[in-house]
Amino acid sequence: MKIEPHTIQVRDLIAGYRNDDEEGVVAFGGRLDVRPKYQREFIYSDSEQKAVIDTVTKGYPLNVMYWAVRGDGTYEVMDGQQRTLSICEYVAGKFDYFFRYFSNLSTEEQDRILDYGLTVYFCEGGDGEKLEWFKTINIAGKELTDQELLNAVYAGPWTADMKRFFSKPSGPAYTLANRYLKGEPIRQDYMETALDWISNGNVKSYMALHQHDTTAMSEWLYFKGVIDWAQTLFPKYRREMKGLDWGGMFRIYGKGKYDPAVLEKDIQRLMADDDVTRKGGIYEYLLSGGERESALSIRKFTDSQKRAAYERQGGTCADCGKHFDFEEMHGDHKTPWSKGGHTVPENLQMLCRTCNLKKGGL
Repeated sequence: MKIEPHTIQVRDLIAGYRNDDEEGVVAFGGRLDVRPKYQREFIYSDSEQKAVIDTVTKGYPLNVMYWAVRGDGTYEVMDGQQRTLSICEYVAGKFDYFFRYFSNLSTEEQDRILDYGLTVYFCEGGDGEKLEWFKTINIAGKELTDQELLNAVYAGPWTADMKRFFSKPSGPAYTLANRYLKGEPIRQDYMETALDWISNGNVKSYMALHQHDTTAMSEWLYFKGVIDWAQTLFPKYRREMKGLDWGGMFRIYGKGKYDPAVLEKDIQRLMADDDVTRKGGIYEYLLSGGERESALSIRKFTDSQKRAAYERQGGTCADCGKHFDFEEMHGDHKTPWSKGGHTVPENLQMLCRTCNLKKGGL
């Protein structure tokens, strides 16, 4: 990648500045794409914005920025979007600095800001080189997520439409599914989840395949279908439902036949079971017909309980009767949890490894 340092004065940076929610943000005489459609929304806090202006007004050096040079001679911000927006928004009168807007400053004070020189590296290279740069630089200390990196490489009308659905703080995906997903739309967590669901984990390949699509309606309808399915089967929302892999469950169990009323009764029973330590796993367990018992993380016997049982059995295996050291034996439920047994001392027996494995295979 070819990298050249340049000094850009603020007055040149703000020329032609325009901020449009749908079309993005441009500056530098319309030649700089400040917030390409694949990028995150503005996320600086008020104090962070003012810290940028404080640095500029005092003449202190601001962290370097990186612009990618496009084939048509225009640029897009690779690193420095938040700093650029802070400067442009202040000069545009969008916020004050110590109770003074840019228009309140004297001509001398304004010129001091407008003459401030920003250090900008112009970067030219292919998509692979561009991705590597995105991986090694930060946006004002806020590291790019993996999905933001992919959005940059596979930018286009489809990625922009995906962002319309999944990246807005109060957009369609957030409005529909904020109780079911973790993360933040603005950091592309919702987009990443949606793509993971529809691609079965092959997000990069999926984005490469669909980069030049004109709309993301198919992805939105699939995502909406997953959430509708979850809401239909489990109409009573519980906090344990947030962050589960609903897309993965839909892919495996989506064609199964279930009775929501029966599912609700089983959920109530399992939520009250102290042996179930991972309550969120109840949903996958029930959808699997009980085959995914491991999703529940059934409570294990403590070391002290196992030691007491070992001493009570005289160090012998409850199945084969042979003597073993404590470290060679496993704590076992006499009556399995699936058949009503609980993780209590009365239901504990110590088995050697061989007998325990043999019992588990029965």
